[in-house]
Amino acid sequence: MRTLLTLTSLLLSTALLLVGQGMQLTLLPLRASSIGLSDFLIGVSASAYFLGFVAGCLLIPRIIAKVGHIRSFAVLTAIMMSAILALETLDGWLPWLLLRFLTGAMICGLYTVIESWLNDQTSAESRGQVLAIYTFIILAAMALGQILINVGPADSATPFILAAIFMALAIVPVGLTSRLAPAPIESTRIRFNLLYRRSRAAFAGTLLSGLVVGSFWALGAVFARRYGDSMADVTWFITAGIAGGALFQYPIGWLSDRIDRRYVLVFLSLGAIAASAAVALTVQHSAHLAAVFVFGAMTMPLYAISLATAADNSSAEEFVEIGTSVLLLNALGAASAPILLGQLMSLYDATALFWSFGALCAVFTVYLAIQTRDKDQVVAAEDQVPFSAAATEAAPTGFSLDPRGPEDAIGDLLPTDTQGHDEFQTEPEADAEQQSR
Repeated sequence: MRTLLTLTSLLLSTALLLVGQGMQLTLLPLRASSIGLSDFLIGVSASAYFLGFVAGCLLIPRIIAKVGHIRSFAVLTAIMMSAILALETLDGWLPWLLLRFLTGAMICGLYTVIESWLNDQTSAESRGQVLAIYTFIILAAMALGQILINVGPADSATPFILAAIFMALAIVPVGLTSRLAPAPIESTRIRFNLLYRRSRAAFAGTLLSGLVVGSFWALGAVFARRYGDSMADVTWFITAGIAGGALFQYPIGWLSDRIDRRYVLVFLSLGAIAASAAVALTVQHSAHLAAVFVFGAMTMPLYAISLATAADNSSAEEFVEIGTSVLLLNALGAASAPILLGQLMSLYDATALFWSFGALCAVFTVYLAIQTRDKDQVVAAEDQVPFSAAATEAAPTGFSLDPRGPEDAIGDLLPTDTQGHDEFQTEPEADAEQQSR
C-alpha cells in the first residue's frame, strides 16, 4: 500500500494520458472517413502510427536519457497534443501519414517515461501488484475514452479538444511530483530470432495478435460507423471489444497456468474464427455487441498468453529481451495488416474486415496446432511461470516491472551512460553540474 501511495501522481498521469489516447485511437479513423479518405488510406495511416510506435521504442529513449524524465514527459505530451489538434484541422492524406507516425512515436516515448519511473520506484516484492494495477488503469482509461468521444460529432473539433485537455492535464501530477526521476539504465536488444527459437507458438501468437487486434483498433471504428446510426454505436462497439478482452484476460490466464499454454493459443484462435464470423453475420442485429464482446475475449488475450508462453521457455534473465521482442513483433504485425485489410474493405464491403480476421485466425490455428506436437517445447503446468496480465499499450520498459523477470531487472531501450556521468544522478543534480561547467 505504501508503494502505491508513492506512485499516486504517476498513476494519475497515466490515467489522464490514456483517456486521451483511447479517444484519439477511435476518433482519428472516424475523422479520416468523414473527410473522405478511403479505407485503404485509413489503413495506411494506422500502419504509420504503429511504425511510429516502433521508431519511438528505438529512438526516443536516447532523448529521455539526455534531458531527463520530467522534461521528456512534458515535451512528448506537448508534441502529441499538437499532432492531434493538427489532425483535426488537416484533410490531406500525406500530412495525416506524417502526423500519425508522430503520434505513435510520442505515445511510445510517454509509455517509456511512465514505466521506467514505475520500475524505479517499485520494490521487487510489489512489482506484480503494481503491474496489475497499471494494466487495469490502461484498460479502464481506454474504455472511458470511448465513452467520452460522444461529447460531439467526429467531424467537429470538440472531441479532439477534450482529448488534448486530458493529455495536457496528465503533465500536472508528474510536473508537481517531488519524487526523484529514475536514472538511465542499460539497453535491451531486440532479438526476434531468439523469440522464435524459444517458442514458435509464442512467435505466431504474438504476430496474430498484432495482425488482428492492431487492425481492430485501426479499422474497427470505421466498420462500426458504416453500419451504426450514431457515434454512440461506435462507442458501444469498441467498448464491447475492450470489455471482452479485459474481463476474460484473467480467467484465460488462470486456465493457461493449469494446461499447456499452446493449447490455450489454439483455443483462442479457434474462438476468434467463430467470433469474427459472428460479428460479420450479426451486423444490425441485436446479438451484434455480444459477438463483438466474444471477439474481444478471444483476440485481446492472445498477446498476454503469447508473452506468458515465451516466458515459460526462456530464463528470467532473458525475459526483458524476450518481452521487448514480443512487443515490437506485435507492433510490426499491427503495422502490416491494416494496409491490406483497408483495401479489402474498399473493394468489397466493411464486413470484409472480420471475414479477413477469420481467415487469418484459421491459418494461424493450423500452424499453432502443429506446434502442439513439438515435444521439445513442452513445459509442464507445474513448471510454468505464473501468468501476469499484459497490454499492448506499453513500452519495453514495462518488462522490467514484470515479476517474471529477474529481481534486479533494469532493462529497456535506454542507452547506457557513455560520457562518464554518475548514472544515478537526479535531474536537478544534472542541471547543477551542467551550469557549473
